[in-house]
Amino acid sequence: MNLIDPILEFQTELQTIRRTIHAHPELCFEEHDTAELVANKLTEWGIPIVRGLGVTGVVGILKNGDSGRAIGLRADMDALPMQEINTFPHTSKNDGKMHACGHDGHTAMLLGAAHYLAQHRNFDGTIYLIFQPAEEGGGGAKRMMDDGLFKQFNMDAVFGMHNWPGIPVGQFGVTAGAMMASSNEFEVIVNGKGCHAAQPHKGIDPVMVAVQIAQSWQTIITRNRNPLDAAVLSITQIHGGSATNVIPDDARLIGTVRTFNLRSLDLIEERMRQIAEHTAQAFDATVEFHFKRNYPPLINHEAETAFAAQIMQDVVGTENVDIHVEPTMGAEDFAFMLQEKPGCYVFIGNGEGDHRMAGHGLGPCNLHNPSYDFNDDLLPIGATYWVRLAEAWLART
Repeated sequence: MNLIDPILEFQTELQTIRRTIHAHPELCFEEHDTAELVANKLTEWGIPIVRGLGVTGVVGILKNGDSGRAIGLRADMDALPMQEINTFPHTSKNDGKMHACGHDGHTAMLLGAAHYLAQHRNFDGTIYLIFQPAEEGGGGAKRMMDDGLFKQFNMDAVFGMHNWPGIPVGQFGVTAGAMMASSNEFEVIVNGKGCHAAQPHKGIDPVMVAVQIAQSWQTIITRNRNPLDAAVLSITQIHGGSATNVIPDDARLIGTVRTFNLRSLDLIEERMRQIAEHTAQAFDATVEFHFKRNYPPLINHEAETAFAAQIMQDVVGTENVDIHVEPTMGAEDFAFMLQEKPGCYVFIGNGEGDHRMAGHGLGPCNLHNPSYDFNDDLLPIGATYWVRLAEAWLART
C-alpha cells in the first residue's frame, strides 16, 4: 500500500482519539463532547472552524494558495442507542449507547487527514472538513444543509466514506449510480369495530383486514414493480388486541420500504395506499395510512466515482479496489448531500473481526452488532485516501 509516512507515524495518536470517542458515545444531535474533541483538535492544529450547523456539527476550513476550487470531506460522529457487550478497555462508558457503526473511526480518519493537511498544505484551494451529527436516523446531513452548509461553504464536490465489515482490510469498494437504498417507514392503522370474539358478526375485525392488506402488499413487489428495480417491502410489526376473547377496535401494520430509485418508491407508496384503503372498504373498515420518507437513495455521480476509484487504486493497488461493489439496501443520509453536490461515497474494508482485542463480545463484527469494533488498521488507510483525494481534486486542470 502507498500510505503517507507522517500519517503512519501519527497512527498511535489517531487510535487513542478513536478509542476515546468509542468509549464515550453520544446519540444524534447530542454529540457535544465529540464535537468539542473535534473542535479542539482542529484548533490545536491551526485549522479555523465553524460550529453549530446541524446543532452539533463542526466544519474545519483548510485554505492554501489562491485557487477558487473547493472540496468537502465528510465524516459522521453519532452513535447508536444500543448496549455494547464488549469488555475491552475502550468499551462504552455510556449505558445504552454504542459506536456500533464505526463513526468513531470515520471521525478519527478525517482528523488524521486534517492533521497531515494542516502541516503540509500540498494543495491549492479549499478543503472543508465536515464532521456531521445524527446520521443514525436523525438526518444530520439534511440539517446541516438546512442550516446553510453549502451556502456558507461553496464546495465543488463532496465525498464520504464508511467502513464495511466483510471487505478485507486494505481494500475499497464503490460503484457508480445507486449504491445504497432509500429508507422509508410506514404505519397503517386499521379501524374496525370491537366485539366479543364469540360474536364476530357483531363487529368489524381489524385483525383480519390487516392480514388481508399484508398479504396483498406483497403483490406490489411481485406484480407491480419492475423486476429489474430492486426493492424491499418488509412488515416488521403487527399489533392488535389485548385478550383472547376480544376482537379489538384497531390493528396496526408497521415496517419499512427500501428502493434504489424514486420511481419505484412512488409506485410502492401509491399502491400500498390504494390496497390498504380499498381492502378496508371491502370489509367496512377504515384505515389511516402514514408513509414517511426518511433518506433518499444514495446515488454516486459517474465522474466523481471514477476519480475516487483512481485515487483508491493509487493508494492500495488496482487489484484491491472493487469498482462494481454490490449495492446494499442499507441507507445513508450522505444521500442528501449527493442530491445537492456531485460526489462519491465509498466503502473501506473493516475485515472480518480478527482485529478485535481480548474482551470483545461473542457476536460477529458486523455493523449495528453489540460485539462490533472499528478496525484501527484502517486509520492510516482512510486518512491517506482523504489526503490524496483532496490534493488530486484541487490539482485538476
